[in-house]
Amino acid sequence: MTTTVTVITGANKGLGFETARRLVEAGHTVYAGARDAHRGERAAKLLGARPLLIDITDDASVAAAAAQVRAEAGRVDVLVNNAGVAGPAAPADELTAADLRYVFDTNVFGAVRTTRAFLPLLQQAARPAIVNVSSALGSLTINADPAAHGDLLPAWAPLLAYNSSKAALNMLTVVYARSLPRISVVSVDPGFTATDLNGHQGTQSVEEGAAVIVAAATAGPGTPTPAFVGATGPVPW
Repeated sequence: MTTTVTVITGANKGLGFETARRLVEAGHTVYAGARDAHRGERAAKLLGARPLLIDITDDASVAAAAAQVRAEAGRVDVLVNNAGVAGPAAPADELTAADLRYVFDTNVFGAVRTTRAFLPLLQQAARPAIVNVSSALGSLTINADPAAHGDLLPAWAPLLAYNSSKAALNMLTVVYARSLPRISVVSVDPGFTATDLNGHQGTQSVEEGAAVIVAAATAGPGTPTPAFVGATGPVPW
């Protein structure tokens, strides 16, 4: 297989679907990940991608997905950890450890499960890359002083579970990049995009939001790593 092999989690809708569409258009062989087989197969057919059944909260499901890609493609050039959940929007003092555990199991532990399972396949690629779909809401700098960074995040919200999970995802980016120097590892901030995640209340379209994910997935050699980037450039950690 000579094309770029790309795996995208949560690719049956929203940012994942649009990212997959544009990468297929760019010539990538895309494995469109979804945790529901029917929805995943339907999305893959619409995209011209390969369906990949994967529930990133389940070790066995992730292992089976990696085994499928290994058997069919033998390597992964780009892994896009896109699947995520918003979690509860309740005030911080009302949230429990269980509330945070639910969000972290997808947004953080799910990324770890997937990265670990696909790492041997990434190591078979000539210029492997991992793109973690994060958020400016995960920036410690912005959360510490939102008013000073309104140009980067005009819609800041004190979402304890979501913000802290994206901050943790950013730390995964940094540590994986330092530990795996042959792999480009970046976090991207798509911006406040209208998707199911936020009840379609975002201020931009999925086409606009997916642009930075696609750019990171197609950046190629020489990409600074680790990095945290948005539509207009670097985002402060």
